[in-house]
Amino acid sequence: MTLMIPFDNTYAALPGQFYSKLLPQPVKAPRLVAFNEDLARVLGLTPGGTAEMAEVFGGNRVPEGADPLAQLYAGHQFGTYNPQLGDGRAILLGETAGTDGKRRDIQLKGSGRTPYSRGGDGRAWLGPVLREYVVSEAMHALGIPTTRALAAVETGETVWREGGLPGAVLTRVAASHLRVGTFQIFAARGDKASLRQLTDYAIARHYPESEGPMGLLSAVRDAQSELIAAWMGVGFIHGVMNTDNFSISGETIDYGPCAFMDIYHPHTVFSSIDRGRRYAYANQPAIAVWNLAQLATALIQQMDDPQEGVEAATEIVHAMPALTEAAWLRRFRAKLGITTAQEGDLELITSLLGRMAENQSDFTNTFRALTEGKARSQFTDPAAFDSWAEGWQARLEGEPDPHAVMRGANPAFIPRNHRIEEMIASAAAGDYALFHRLNAVLAKPFDDQPDHADLQRPPKPEEVVQATFCGT
Repeated sequence: MTLMIPFDNTYAALPGQFYSKLLPQPVKAPRLVAFNEDLARVLGLTPGGTAEMAEVFGGNRVPEGADPLAQLYAGHQFGTYNPQLGDGRAILLGETAGTDGKRRDIQLKGSGRTPYSRGGDGRAWLGPVLREYVVSEAMHALGIPTTRALAAVETGETVWREGGLPGAVLTRVAASHLRVGTFQIFAARGDKASLRQLTDYAIARHYPESEGPMGLLSAVRDAQSELIAAWMGVGFIHGVMNTDNFSISGETIDYGPCAFMDIYHPHTVFSSIDRGRRYAYANQPAIAVWNLAQLATALIQQMDDPQEGVEAATEIVHAMPALTEAAWLRRFRAKLGITTAQEGDLELITSLLGRMAENQSDFTNTFRALTEGKARSQFTDPAAFDSWAEGWQARLEGEPDPHAVMRGANPAFIPRNHRIEEMIASAAAGDYALFHRLNAVLAKPFDDQPDHADLQRPPKPEEVVQATFCGT
């Protein structure tokens, strides 16, 4: 069987200022180590033989219908504007209109140098490729909008960082790779024509019911409000919420120093480069507002009446905190088995979270234990839980089926940091058993899977991951 991808490219049809067209750089000995058959079916992709798919997803052979390019964008990185970034180690092969009618990008990450590599080698090593594969697919199974992983390929080459590491290429699928930074670069250049064309393209592709730059801004705000609340609900920390990692489509994108919390604390940070805790767990809603404001600043540049744009954009951006909090409340009510809204719910939720922080409670296991009636065991001082639980039980009176609601809101399994690190170390040594096991278990995160209970265990002190790193 021959690999067939039904490409239907639209971004490549835009003018050349939006990208650089080039081919991925071939690798020495591509070997397919993972292929996502479920996603392939959604894409309408016909799989080929293992060797052929290794050639295509390793970047050695460009499939028919592809129109490879590297996208241009800018962005604020930790609050500082970088005037030109772009795909420094990624090539967009093209787009597909899937069997579900949705358009998606197919992109190779780690496919070699581009005009935007900024001195880098354009490659990725195996660890970040497998981390993104596992975590992005886990996020999908959790019901959170995200890019997805189609394939992972070993390159047979060594990538040099602090030492030699095995090289790899990830095939990533996204609703698109348009970012806040894609708009920022043309606004900064004063290129209003390109900015208008990009705005029209983004609306047509993602939010056809929206109208004009402020309509796009509102739609992005709404999507991102829901996304941030979803992250918070599973204890996810993106780690590097720069504007070049802030997707217009409202998907989680760019899994670099990301992590799921074990012990709950609102100020938790994992990213090795986030020394100021800018992107700590509890800061994510505020950073999303800041990022939206940067998008607003860019979009305003194309408007005939900038002052009118400032007033409209200010109102849109200022509405985001309340929207995010409302989405957050819906998710955390569900985590407590609550489907109706009552005054006092916010205090009930924050009281539990405060006690969890004081008692070093595991975020995921505590909420799952609520479902099973065993949560007090997650507290160093069980009395702290007992005094809170009285009010919680009273609040549940009249709720139709709290247990079912909680089971659908509180996963039993997440990609725990120490297991991800263990998986990477094993794969680098040639053993992919844990990689495949994690993917299988995390595909059903809300199910009881007693044979895999060890994957629910928090890290022992010597297993705690203190820092995560960007996927370079």
